[in-house]
Amino acid sequence: MIILDSSAWLEYFAGTKNGDIFAEFAEDFENLLVPSICIFEVYKRILIQRDENSANMAIEFMKNGNVVDINAEIAVISAQLSFKLKLPMADSLIYATGQIFKSKIITQDSDFIGLDNVDYYEKSN
Repeated sequence: MIILDSSAWLEYFAGTKNGDIFAEFAEDFENLLVPSICIFEVYKRILIQRDENSANMAIEFMKNGNVVDINAEIAVISAQLSFKLKLPMADSLIYATGQIFKSKIITQDSDFIGLDNVDYYEKSN
């Protein structure tokens, strides 16, 4: 299973060079996990940068993957990881989801550099 974090989703929807790389994962719905926090972050960013219709279309696409809602287990593990690794809340929720589901995380977020089961991509120009 694969998780695209919010930064990867935003690149995908923007059609950037890295977004083209992330398409392989974003379009593999069967193996794609979508933490609900990513839906929040992507929707909010696209709403700010574009409009509500674009944000709704992006979220409808993301929901083709396997959406993982935040539950008590994810919340507790996320808090532990946030404390131990000094991760922000959203990143710790994404990372906890990856740990629980034994999934690789695809990201451009430097907070994930050096963490297990993470493929970090430098931001493209």
